[in-house]
Amino acid sequence: MLKRLIILLVLLTLSSSVFAQRFNKQDKSYGSRDNRWESSFLMGYQNSTSKEFEGGASLDIDKKFGWGITIGYNWTAKLNTAYKLFVTKPDYSATIIPQDPDLVPQTINYTMSKYSHQFNATYNFMDRPFTPFVQAGLGFMTLDSNIVDQPPTTGCWWDPWWGWVCSTTWSTFKTTGFSYNVGLGLRWDVNNAMFIRGSYNKEWISVDSGTLSFDILSFEGGLMF
Repeated sequence: MLKRLIILLVLLTLSSSVFAQRFNKQDKSYGSRDNRWESSFLMGYQNSTSKEFEGGASLDIDKKFGWGITIGYNWTAKLNTAYKLFVTKPDYSATIIPQDPDLVPQTINYTMSKYSHQFNATYNFMDRPFTPFVQAGLGFMTLDSNIVDQPPTTGCWWDPWWGWVCSTTWSTFKTTGFSYNVGLGLRWDVNNAMFIRGSYNKEWISVDSGTLSFDILSFEGGLMF
């Protein structure tokens, strides 16, 4: 299913030039994106992925919908730089190989939290309301297993309004690594203030034992100001 959607998006992007020229001639309310800020809310579909590691360990991450935000600046009508946050909480299955050969491998089934922080550059092919674009960026990604790695700790303090307040915290097995992404998509500026955008992105994260990759389809709605 994901491959078909990706192929469809690529074909739409490659064939959009002719459509865009006809569409853009009919738009009388368009104002250039040049020197304007923009922000958007996005919904994304992250496909499943898996990885085999040295020694027989493995990780299988299920497909999942997620959400995100972007905020960026249009340096010109074609060039945009932006920060993007994308969050998902997919189920996963991990096979762990103990260092002691006398112990048997363990399989864990749980739900992880994935936080992707990307700083992207986007090139819009046309200074028109409807345009294809390409995107690339660098950043960092956190994968949190949500499995506690040590006993919880509790601390208490005096609050002048509420009195004694106690809170319990705990740490989990997680990793944060360098990440990068590439993508392509289509953008339509509905009017001088609103835009929508659809895209396909591929993200990679470098971890100690290798590289994980994620395929993501997203749809955004945003405002220019």
